[in-house]
Amino acid sequence: MDRRKFLKITGLSLAGLTIQPAFRLFSKPEQKRWAMVINLDACSKKDGCRDCIDACHRVHNVPDLANPKDEVKWIWNAPFERVFGGQGYTTLNEVLKNRSVLVLCNHCENPPCVKVCPTKATWKREDGIVMMDYHRCIGCRYCMAACPYGARSFNWKDPRPSINEINMDFPTRMKGVVEKCNFCEERLAKNLLPACVEACEEKGLIFGDLNATDSDVRKILKSKFSILRKPHLGTEPKIYYIL
Repeated sequence: MDRRKFLKITGLSLAGLTIQPAFRLFSKPEQKRWAMVINLDACSKKDGCRDCIDACHRVHNVPDLANPKDEVKWIWNAPFERVFGGQGYTTLNEVLKNRSVLVLCNHCENPPCVKVCPTKATWKREDGIVMMDYHRCIGCRYCMAACPYGARSFNWKDPRPSINEINMDFPTRMKGVVEKCNFCEERLAKNLLPACVEACEEKGLIFGDLNATDSDVRKILKSKFSILRKPHLGTEPKIYYIL
């Protein structure tokens, strides 16, 4: 093949590439945006139920400390009035007002904890999960002061002696670091649901990708009225509550 034919064939091949839709060559799939919906009605069907809490704490080596002052928690129950107090829900019935509500890190779109961390020990992933690097944490607790939801705990003592049975698949922490819910990112990497969602027999916790039109969280948020914690702060929480 002479030089002229070679250049002609090469030119046609390149032209064929250029007329392909640009998204097939350069675009990336839409990034996931993880979120959780908590159905308060389903969540309260079993009085005193702690299945989700126990599953989370067991998987993530959260210590069981007797002294409430030293308590470390990733997910827990709190009174409705404390969780949503001051947000103007004055017409809610008394049953709901006296109900306990499940709370955890809100994995905010605009997390104030990330902005104040001097060592970047806490940061937000592209999929929206707010993460912690226990090795970078210097225990300054700026993130705890900045979090408007009280979703972080500080290890005042070595937590390892207070772990009932250590899960070797997840790292234990040390004295002097902050920790919190990580949306079970290590399970998501294996295409598993968060431990709390999997453990809930009442199906009171729904988890999924907000950007996926066929996801369970997207469907339920379209069909049900939901509320957020302190929406006026502009943090854009990714934990939704349906009544």
